[in-house]
Amino acid sequence: MAKIKIVTDSSAGLTEQQIQDYDITIIPLTVMIDDTIYVERESITNKEFIEKMKTSKTLPKTSQPPLGKFVETFDKLGADGSSVICFTMLAAISGTVHTAEQAAQLTKTDVTVVDSQYTDQALGFQVVEAAKLAAADADKQTILDRAVAVRDHTHLFMGIVTLENILKGGRLSRAAGMLTSLLNIKVVLQVTGGELKIRAKGRGMKTIDRYFDKVYDQMKQTPDIMAMGISHVEAFESVDKVTSHLHELFPKQDVLVRETVPIIATHGGMGAFALMYYTDPTK
Repeated sequence: MAKIKIVTDSSAGLTEQQIQDYDITIIPLTVMIDDTIYVERESITNKEFIEKMKTSKTLPKTSQPPLGKFVETFDKLGADGSSVICFTMLAAISGTVHTAEQAAQLTKTDVTVVDSQYTDQALGFQVVEAAKLAAADADKQTILDRAVAVRDHTHLFMGIVTLENILKGGRLSRAAGMLTSLLNIKVVLQVTGGELKIRAKGRGMKTIDRYFDKVYDQMKQTPDIMAMGISHVEAFESVDKVTSHLHELFPKQDVLVRETVPIIATHGGMGAFALMYYTDPTK
C-alpha cells in the first residue's frame, strides 16, 4: 500500500525496538579498522567497534553509504508507489546527505532528503517523530514541518576528554589541538545549526562539569522535555555523573544510555560523552 516511508542512516542512535516499532529503514555506513571493513549494524555493533578502536594501530575510517545502496533502498521502498523521507546526519561531519540527494535524483521513487543537522540520538528524535506521523497517515508536509520543529527544539552537548581523534579527523582546528596536547585541555562542544561549536575549553574535567552544571540549570527551567539520551565512548564515570543529575531533576523520566555510533566514537575518542534532549515541538 502506498504511504510515506521513513529512512535514516546508521548514525541515528535508535534502538532495535524503535526501528521495529516504527518501521524505520536503516542505511548503514561502513567503517575500516586496520584495513578490515565492517558494515554498521550488520557486521559490527557499537560496542564491538569501541573495543576494536581501543587497540587499532591507526584512527578508524568511516565511510558514507555508497550511492548504489541508497538508490536500491529507495527503489525498493517506492515499488508500491510509496514516497520516502530520508533523514541524514549533519553535513558538517559527513557527506551522507549529499549522496542521498544524488540517489534521490536517480531513483524513480519520490524521495525527500533532510539534513537533520544532528546525529546519534538527536537525529533519532526527528526520525521517530516522523515515523509516528507516517504511521498515522500524515501527509509529507506535516511530517517535514514536525521534523523541523523537533530539530529546532533539540539540544546536544558533548564532552571531549582528548582531542587527538577529533583533530586527526579534521573536525577541530590544529591550534585547539596543540593547546590540548600541551595543557591537557578538555572541551565541550554543542551541535547547533548544523555546526560544531566549542562552548568551553580548559584544564581538567572540572571544565566539562562546570559547563554541564549550566546545562542542568537550563533543563530545570525548561518545561515539557520529551526525551533525553546519553551516548558515550566508555565514559562510565561521566555517564554516572550525568544520569545522577538527570534522575534528581527528572525522577519520572527515562534516560536512554548507550554506546555511541562508530562515526562519533571515531571523532570523539575514548571518554567522550554527549547529552541530548528535546522539548515539546508544538510549544
